Amino acid sequence: MRRPAKAPKYCKGYLDRHGNARWYLRKPGTPAVALPGLPWSPDFMAAYEEALKGEPAPKAAKAGPGSIDALVASYYQTADFAGLRASTKKTYRGIIERFRAEHGDKRVAKLESPHVRTIIGAKSDTPTAANNLLRMIHLLMRHAVELGWRRDDPTEGVRKLRVRTEGFTTWEEHHIAQFRDHHKAGTRAALALTLLLYTGQRRSDVVRMGRQHVRDGVLTITQQKTGTTVHIPLLRPLREALDGVPAGQLTYIMTAQGKPFTPAGFTNWFRDMAIEAGLPKGLSPHGLRKATARRLAEHGASANQIQAVLGHAGLAEAALYTRAADRKRLAAEGMHGWEKDETRTKIV
Repeated sequence: MRRPAKAPKYCKGYLDRHGNARWYLRKPGTPAVALPGLPWSPDFMAAYEEALKGEPAPKAAKAGPGSIDALVASYYQTADFAGLRASTKKTYRGIIERFRAEHGDKRVAKLESPHVRTIIGAKSDTPTAANNLLRMIHLLMRHAVELGWRRDDPTEGVRKLRVRTEGFTTWEEHHIAQFRDHHKAGTRAALALTLLLYTGQRRSDVVRMGRQHVRDGVLTITQQKTGTTVHIPLLRPLREALDGVPAGQLTYIMTAQGKPFTPAGFTNWFRDMAIEAGLPKGLSPHGLRKATARRLAEHGASANQIQAVLGHAGLAEAALYTRAADRKRLAAEGMHGWEKDETRTKIV
């Protein structure tokens, strides 16, 4: 397979004095990061994706001491923030910096609960975003108390907005069948669906999967988001699909240009494949992760078993699927029992 000549964006390479290739991510505003292996290899791309999430250079506070601006700058230097994963830091920064831009010149000591309610209430059209902002303000105010800038936390007693959502739409069996009817076995789309459905992993892990992750019929991968290592036996449909992947591919799923997908690029492409199959909008790769959990529960898997496959941190999320499957089973048994009794009564 011909290796693409052009390296990924921001990547620079050179030969050291021993003749070894050295590659670095040199993204403006962030420190240089050494990358393993060669461009487009699985290890290189995994490190590249993580490095892209790296922290921007910290902004110095423009407002004076005691301001929201100064508090944010101080919070970024705490051990709590430093200990977060790169992806979490990026999420936190995005929310905090918007709050900083709007309220940075205001005094930390002057912020009261009614002000917080007004700020959160202004985002009532997007309750999830409002609740995320409330959490960030809470973290900042907790830090202000630690610094001695405040005696209390003005977010205490401010209630979260109610969110009416079940998250990502779960793929149902008719969705899966319709996708397979359109995208036949052997196509990239069919392989992607099979990988998602029979591993139950997130997009960030599926795009990294390759032959190096499989040994003795078990796929082992450390989840990029959580750091949890999962061990997934390959069921027959997935084994057959992977047997058709060319031996030289770096990852099982590749772009049309022969490069590994980025997580975001994979999601966009897969959604297009679903729409091309005539499926409704809103069906995403993560919805197939939920379908895996649903299937496992319907086939009698326990919450612990679902947790082991999907890599959930706790049992609560996995238990949702087992409870739903139990309700479905009990409802069917109850209605069939009712039908049997009525039939027996009529015969008598």
